[in-house]
Amino acid sequence: MSLNAQFPKQVPFLPGHVFSDPYKENHHKTQQFSNINGTVQEKTNFIHEEFDPNLLDSMKMGTPPNLTYGSRQPPENDYIPRIQPPWLKYDRAVLRFYSYFQESVVENPNENYRIRQVIIYYYLSDGTIHVTEPRVQNSGIPQGLFIKRQKIPKKLGKQDFYTWEDLQLCSNINFYDRVYRICDCDTYTREFYEYMGKPLSLPEQLPKDNFKAQKETKDLKINPPDTKEYKEYFEVKLGGGHPNGGLNKYLSNDRKVLSFDIIWDDASIEGQLNYYTLNYYLADETCEVKEVRKQNSGKDPYPLMLRRQKIPKQPILTHYPGMTLKKEEFYGPLDLICGNQVRIYGRDCFIYGCDDFTKEYYLTVLGIQQKPATLKQERGKKFYQPVPPYNGYGYEEDSLGSVYSLQPKPPKKDVRKNFTQDQFILRFESRLISEIREENSRRFIISFYCGDDTVQVYQTSERNSGIWGGKFQERSRQKNPLTNDYYTEKDFQLGAIVQFNVYKFQLMRADEFTINYMKQKSDVFKEADIKQIIAKLRMFADNYPNFDTFLMDLMKKLDKQLKGQIEFEELAAGLQELGFNLTLQEQYYLMREFDISGEWKMNMQAFWEGIGGKRS
Repeated sequence: MSLNAQFPKQVPFLPGHVFSDPYKENHHKTQQFSNINGTVQEKTNFIHEEFDPNLLDSMKMGTPPNLTYGSRQPPENDYIPRIQPPWLKYDRAVLRFYSYFQESVVENPNENYRIRQVIIYYYLSDGTIHVTEPRVQNSGIPQGLFIKRQKIPKKLGKQDFYTWEDLQLCSNINFYDRVYRICDCDTYTREFYEYMGKPLSLPEQLPKDNFKAQKETKDLKINPPDTKEYKEYFEVKLGGGHPNGGLNKYLSNDRKVLSFDIIWDDASIEGQLNYYTLNYYLADETCEVKEVRKQNSGKDPYPLMLRRQKIPKQPILTHYPGMTLKKEEFYGPLDLICGNQVRIYGRDCFIYGCDDFTKEYYLTVLGIQQKPATLKQERGKKFYQPVPPYNGYGYEEDSLGSVYSLQPKPPKKDVRKNFTQDQFILRFESRLISEIREENSRRFIISFYCGDDTVQVYQTSERNSGIWGGKFQERSRQKNPLTNDYYTEKDFQLGAIVQFNVYKFQLMRADEFTINYMKQKSDVFKEADIKQIIAKLRMFADNYPNFDTFLMDLMKKLDKQLKGQIEFEELAAGLQELGFNLTLQEQYYLMREFDISGEWKMNMQAFWEGIGGKRS
């Protein structure tokens, strides 16, 4: 007994009233966790549980509690119902029966009927049934879902539906005038019937039709009993290795991995919900568990929760491997179903989802439909940090460098483009678009540098015009006010309007190098492709009765004086009169294509043949 326990209770628990016990020798702290056989365990012997001595005495004497202690008060506000409804008690509980039906076959000498295998699913939660047929590859028969999930009446037009008591083995059942023979069921269904006090009878074998029997007889090949031993003997004698029994399984299932999404609820003091990915390798039946990493989770980035190995259902822990003769049972594909729990060395993990390949594998190979469970999604925290406005120094990329990093770095340049396109300069003659009439007569030379997408503007002047010529704008990158993106080479085409700061320019003409450059890069400059221009012009022929009428009307409106050659102004006026909306650049390249004499006049004979007219 400690020294402090001898003091009266009226003494206040204050410094000076309590003294240390001089007889106390054990000063250690109670250890809560321990490691036994490699497993972390928690001690519970120091936890004090309150109990009622009267109830304990009544249990020892064997007398009813109501005679010694009194009757138990009925619970108040009991939110758990005493009799659970079916949708709660049998949630995700499905009975599966293997059955078949006989289908008649006509005009076939080999068979007069066929056996069709189906699977009947009965959902205990709502009493619905659906029937499906496993798909057989290259069967030539439409297979899959036979009857959608619904309540099936025993007789059409009545409200008497089938229940689980009506589904018995070795019996016939009628679904919509089609008779099914139930021959077998799965383990869960048999255990359910035994639990309900109505055990099922023994299963019966599935009958074989003539087609299946003939196919098995045709492919039957009986080898001598000692053939395998002879082959292995001669293989080893000739220097080969020992036979590998799992080689065929490895070759057929190599790189086939079933991926599941699992969650582990860590119930410790500092525990939380942990998300993992369980990969099951079909080649050697091994599993690995990877942790799903999240940013700013505060956890160390351990890549694996469990390395690749076989996971036992009940692990046998020994000091050294091979010390026990008990056979361990490992998890397989039939155990990894969405909604089930997997115990991984003391951690109960819940399977709530899988990938598309896993769903397809279970449906085609095992005949099981994986239904992912719905989890309450945690809302991620989103933080909005507005980008400060441009400070005016350098380009906008330079200003954003101080936003994204404490030590800003210069923006990366497209070095390859700079080396390959630096020698290409596109020059255009343009005019200023202004509300002042005198300003519209000013002419400029706009140079676009393809290497770094910069623009430089020079102003031309005539003698005694009163306009100063020279550099109008320094070489720099300019933004398109309509798209808020920097100008590129595809924005500079004849007739286009570009805006630099507050000045608007219309591109009127281009030099010979620019014309050839745009013609070579027809994928960028669509309006410089003569084939697309002619195809666009031929599309207007849809408004005429035939193509010849379109050509005749086009020639009459363009060459009204029948000179055989027209100038650019006559081409533009004729197309405008016909209502053909070609851009200035398309008209320019059309004129340039059919200018045979070099006098900037279109040859109508060449234009007639180029657009598709017959050669005279």
